[in-house]
Amino acid sequence: MPNTVTDATPADDLPPDAIPAEGRTGRQSWLDWPDWSGRLAVVWSALYGAAALYWAFGGDGFPYERVHEDRSSGSILEPSRAEIVAPALSVFCALGVVVGLLMLRRAGAGRVRTVLLAYGWAAGIALALLIPDYSLLGLLVFSPVLLVFAFTGVPGPQGMGDILYWHRGNLLIVFVGGLLWAAATLVYHRRTAGRCVYCGRAPHGPGARTDTTDTAGPRRWGRRAVLVAVVSTLPYDITRIAWYFDQPLGITEEFLREMRETPGMLEIGLALGVVSTLGSLLMHGLVARWGEVWPRWVWWKKGRTIHPATAVVPAALVAVALIPAGLMAARAFEPASWGIVGPSILWTVWGVALGVATCLYYLRRRGACRRCGRG
Repeated sequence: MPNTVTDATPADDLPPDAIPAEGRTGRQSWLDWPDWSGRLAVVWSALYGAAALYWAFGGDGFPYERVHEDRSSGSILEPSRAEIVAPALSVFCALGVVVGLLMLRRAGAGRVRTVLLAYGWAAGIALALLIPDYSLLGLLVFSPVLLVFAFTGVPGPQGMGDILYWHRGNLLIVFVGGLLWAAATLVYHRRTAGRCVYCGRAPHGPGARTDTTDTAGPRRWGRRAVLVAVVSTLPYDITRIAWYFDQPLGITEEFLREMRETPGMLEIGLALGVVSTLGSLLMHGLVARWGEVWPRWVWWKKGRTIHPATAVVPAALVAVALIPAGLMAARAFEPASWGIVGPSILWTVWGVALGVATCLYYLRRRGACRRCGRG
């Protein structure tokens, strides 16, 4: 008799009694992203499309218009005119609503499926990687400080509104939309290919429930990806540390003097260089044993197995945030002062390499799927 769990029936079409009990518990609901990502992508497109239509008819708050430098962003769409960009955004989002609904209905085969997938991946890449700037990366790095500022206030004449202004907040909304579209498209791709929408595994023959994936290959390629990521951080770290020790590496003497005269500027640069170095050290956990079992220096958890999500979620978030920041730096590059943004261009390489290493870590460590039982 065929195995109900491992045959070609997609996991989300299985009857409830064919799904392992641990996959249906309420406390695991955060793992049910294939169930809600597509709906949220449609809702996001409808809401942002309505806002774009409002801007197209002259509404206030168009987030890509030219503003004072203190409130501008590094988005590829800024500065632009509302009468041109806003209608284009409304059409883009209207198409997103149509495509999203078709994906939810599992419509499409052949060329239609290809078109739907092309729109979904293009929307995800454009919204999450191309339109945003360094804002998300900055919020991640400075989140502990911003949390303190929320209670104590920002030192000096600035307020929180000078840090979290609308042009920057809009890019975070766009970034979330990109993640939703990437997730929705991945689910649609898996569903229409007859794969499990939760783990992506293809069905095997009757009764086949084992995963014979060799972990040596992912670990070997993971080491190479981590090496590339670590090397890509070095120019940024070296320049910031050099400035702190009064060496104008990649900048003019005048710019270094301005930084010396600005209280805290060199110290912030040094701190960012140190954080970058620590981040490159943490990446080794994706290929080392201490990234799978808690080491001795984490005394309250030492010896316990590390849940893959503990490493995958933060590493994936940082990887995705690095790419648009690196692309923004490439647009602002000036050869005469290459040290200012030149090393930041390599954040794109860092993000891609970290993303590859994170995916390989996940593939190496994932167990049997709680939904389809494969693996």
